[in-house]
Amino acid sequence: MDLSQLREERQKWLTWKNIAPLQEAIASLPVLEVSNIVLGDVVEVDFKKTTAEQEAQILEAAKLMKPWRKGPFRISQTFIDSEWQSFIKYNLLEPHFDLKDKVVGDIGCNNAYYLFRMQGQHPKKLVGFDPSAITYSQFQFIDHFVQSDIVYELLGVEHVEFYEHKFDLLFCLGVLYHRSDPVMMLKSLYRGLNSGGELILDTFMIDGDDEICLTPRNRYSKIPNIYFIPTVNALKNWCIRAGFESVEVLEIKKTALLEQRKTDWIDSQSLNDFLDPEDDTLTIEGYPAPKRVYIKATKKVF
Repeated sequence: MDLSQLREERQKWLTWKNIAPLQEAIASLPVLEVSNIVLGDVVEVDFKKTTAEQEAQILEAAKLMKPWRKGPFRISQTFIDSEWQSFIKYNLLEPHFDLKDKVVGDIGCNNAYYLFRMQGQHPKKLVGFDPSAITYSQFQFIDHFVQSDIVYELLGVEHVEFYEHKFDLLFCLGVLYHRSDPVMMLKSLYRGLNSGGELILDTFMIDGDDEICLTPRNRYSKIPNIYFIPTVNALKNWCIRAGFESVEVLEIKKTALLEQRKTDWIDSQSLNDFLDPEDDTLTIEGYPAPKRVYIKATKKVF
């Protein structure tokens, strides 16, 4: 697979009529002297000095890039209150990984919130994969001020195994249920890892000890492209079939309204709109409400 040609083709996405204004806003952002960067629950950037005009320009550029799904971020006086309180997931997972001097990839990285956070562990390299021109533009907006070494690729999970190098650790959070062939996706991730490499993954799950999965007829929680929602045992089987030597369950957690909610930064519905108004244990379609399982799958040392 010629990734260079693919990258060249996808750069053209940035000229689309809905994306070009975002790129123009990024190109026009002020160059400011940073006084402090905090890579905590909120990724924060402060400057030594700004004018009212510059603050307004930052705010307008950020608004132009809605919807902001992952975050939150604060760029000086502009607070981006994202739909997801992404620090809840990150803080849940952080005790289970060590990134120091490792080559790390985040599949479906969105605007790279998790990658910005990961810089604090001093990895060797950080690479994000996401074929979305909007979230790439959001990353460019934040990185204009943070000036990180993160590499953001407009590529998908299917390209990981063909990448120019392998990874010591891959993250794949909230992607698997969007794929019509989950085992094939897991195989691609497996082939993208170095010997002994690890995959940290989360996906929707259903309760039960049987090795089965839910297959929604049309939508799940109002989401159209949800294909398979497994039990934990079914997910383990998928990972073993994909080649992983072991699978460790890190956490099982119901998605809470505190973690995913509507804000002024998305202009659309959120979790509260996706649940049965009479019974929040069910989705609007009558399926079990979203619950996630977090796992670590390990590739055998060769």
